[in-house]
Formats: sequence, structure tokens, C-alpha cells
Amino acid sequence: MERKKLLLVNDDGYFSEGILILYEVLKKRFLVKVVAPDRNLSGAGHSLTFTKPLRIRQVDRDIYTVIEGTPADCVHLGVGVIFEGKKPDLVVSGINKGPNLGEDITYSGTVAGAMEGAILGIPSIAVSLFARDNFLFEDASLVVLDLINLVLAEKFQKNLYLNVNIPNIPYREIKAYAVTRQGHRNYKELVIRYKDPYGQPIYWIAATEFNWRAEPWSDYWAVANGFVSITPLDLDLTSPLVKKGIALFY
Repeated sequence: MERKKLLLVNDDGYFSEGILILYEVLKKRFLVKVVAPDRNLSGAGHSLTFTKPLRIRQVDRDIYTVIEGTPADCVHLGVGVIFEGKKPDLVVSGINKGPNLGEDITYSGTVAGAMEGAILGIPSIAVSLFARDNFLFEDASLVVLDLINLVLAEKFQKNLYLNVNIPNIPYREIKAYAVTRQGHRNYKELVIRYKDPYGQPIYWIAATEFNWRAEPWSDYWAVANGFVSITPLDLDLTSPLVKKGIALFY
């Protein structure tokens, strides 16, 4: 029986522990190719490179990096070049260092990788680990393996992709897998002003507090309570108000 083909991408870079440990776990069961950026692109969102050519460098047997490429670029080149135009069975974006919850999914290069896979008609999941340090990537990889087996065993809905957030706890301590909705948080980003060596102003945008709202069965609530959060996302960004025939202005 032919092994299923997986494309792994991320926004942390090809050198990130999250994608390398996941690759080691998955390569035992699947035909896996890693195509990832050459640098950390956290917060890069969903963008494609149209204004300059891109180069691919092979790092190891199954590991490639796209020089100055975005996560969405990596999906395109992974499918079009590394898999020679033949769609893989699944795109996995991650495992990201840190969560992608609530409105942060709009900034996330990790989520963008899964979104690009869905645009190309490939079942896709974005995976993030809720931690700042001491990342339990081996345990998180077992969660991803469970989800991959589930997705590959079923017919995936068109235009759907999954945003998965995993609590940073041992695999055996995870309560369950929960289908959740996107949560919300109160933003408190700061713009910090410095001066360069020549006295000119430079600026750093910093997220000092996350302030997620623990609304029941939201993505943050689930992870905070020991569940794996699985939030189904759709390529159709039309407001639910329109779909329900509700007036936009009142």
C-alpha cells in the first residue's frame, strides 16, 4: 500500500524544533517533505511573493527551505516543485512555538500555511503549541498524528481547514479533542520608541499582554482547561450576518 504524502510547512523557519520533531515522528508512517522559510516569519500573515523570484535550498534528504519565502510561498513551491505538481494528501503547518488563538489567526503565518493549502484544494491543518518555553513537541506530535489519521480517514469538507491549538502538557494528560469557536481578546500592543546609533527614531510593536477571554468552548477556554482546541475555519470570509439575511446597518 502506497504511503500517504504529507507536506510540512511553518512560519518559524526550517530549523525550528517544532517542525523537525514533528517530521521525525511522521516520517515513520508517511512520505513527508518539509518546505519552510529560511527565517522566523511569525506574524507574517497570508502573503505570496510576486515581486521577485524565489530559490529553494535542500537542507537534508526531505527538508527544503525557501530563501526569503513566506509560509504561503512554501506551500506553493512544496506542491509545484518538491511534489512535482502532484497534490499531497495533507498539508500540516507547524508545530508553531506559541498559540494562535482568537484574532491572532489573522496575523499568523502558521494559519496562513493551512489556508494556502485549502485554497489549493488540499486538506490542511495549522498546529500551535500553547507555551512560551519548555515546549513538549514530542507530546504535541502525538496529537498531530491522531488528527492526521482522523482527517485522512474521512472525506474533508471543501474550503475547510483546521486551526489546532495544543496545551503544553503530556499527551496522556490531555482531556479530549474539542471542536471550538474562535475566541477573542483585548489588545494591548505597545509601540516602543528607541533610537538607532545615528540618533534616528526606530519603533518596536510589542504585545505585552494577551488578555484572552475565557468564553466557554472558545479556543482559549479549551486549551486553558486541558483540551486540544480544533477550530474549523472557512475560506469564505463573508459575515454570518449576510448568510442569515440580517441587516448590516441599523
